[in-house]
Amino acid sequence: MTQYSEFKLAAIQAAPVYFNREASTKKACRLIEKAGSNGATLAAFGETWLPGYPSFIQVASVGRRPWHAAAEYLANAVEIPSATTDQLCKSAKRGNVDVVIGIVERDSRTQGTVYCTLLFISNTGEILGRHRKLKPSYKERAIWGEGDGSGLRTYDRGYARISGLNCWEHNMVLPGYVLMSEGTQIHVAAWPGSEGPVPPAPIPFYERQLLLSRAFASQAGAYVILAGGLCSPEDAPEEYRDWAFPATGDSCIIDPRGEVIAGPAEGETILYAEGTLENVFAAKVACDVGGHYSRPDIFELQVNRTIPRRIVDTQPIETPFTEAEVEEKE
Repeated sequence: MTQYSEFKLAAIQAAPVYFNREASTKKACRLIEKAGSNGATLAAFGETWLPGYPSFIQVASVGRRPWHAAAEYLANAVEIPSATTDQLCKSAKRGNVDVVIGIVERDSRTQGTVYCTLLFISNTGEILGRHRKLKPSYKERAIWGEGDGSGLRTYDRGYARISGLNCWEHNMVLPGYVLMSEGTQIHVAAWPGSEGPVPPAPIPFYERQLLLSRAFASQAGAYVILAGGLCSPEDAPEEYRDWAFPATGDSCIIDPRGEVIAGPAEGETILYAEGTLENVFAAKVACDVGGHYSRPDIFELQVNRTIPRRIVDTQPIETPFTEAEVEEKE
């Protein structure tokens, strides 16, 4: 009989230390190592877990406070690579666990733009890659830049191929199809945990995140770790407490048929579930949307995976002249 790979999936549901990169990183490292010590093969955090979802953008306000909050948010963002990512990598290695964590990624070139990014780290402590959210949703566009297609891919980890998307990227359809066509077998669906009613229908957000995550699992024939964010007013700094919307997490783990096998989680916890590639293969035999359950003679999807370049140097940048060189040129 075939020996199918088996794995243990973990959804880490906890509140970060909002507006505090260093404290949030220390907490993330503790949670990563705890998941690893409990035998997790892959552990996932929610959207922009480090150092937190920008709930302040959801509240209409005037004056200095919104700008002050945005500046704090930018100052506490994470660059790749950096001392912060080094700490996360070391904890992944110590815990012997693959990690997918949502971070607020700062553009290391301009220092003025942040992205909603999923960072993929191996159990050996190496950065596998990153995925920047392609289209921030609604008011998120006031604080996050748009991502590109370079990180829209799967990672073969031996036990399974893994992938990830942020929040309403699961509503966009095409990004998910790209990952399904690349054979994803375990997918991380990272969510903020709650956003309140989203126009036009006043449907609780936790119902939307569960609906879209279950649909992805069924369409992809893959396990889905629905990692939801957690936040209460007490978790936010006092000066921003009135802006903190309640995020209840509601993390789940979903099997390749779209059935919930663990969760929904309540409060700060790590949710676990066992998985096997046998279930993945059984689901894909019935429906492989990137293979036998497709019509390439009718439909074709083009993906631009290049990283946009805003500045293209047409010649090498010269080093500053010495005084002697300046005199010689004159």
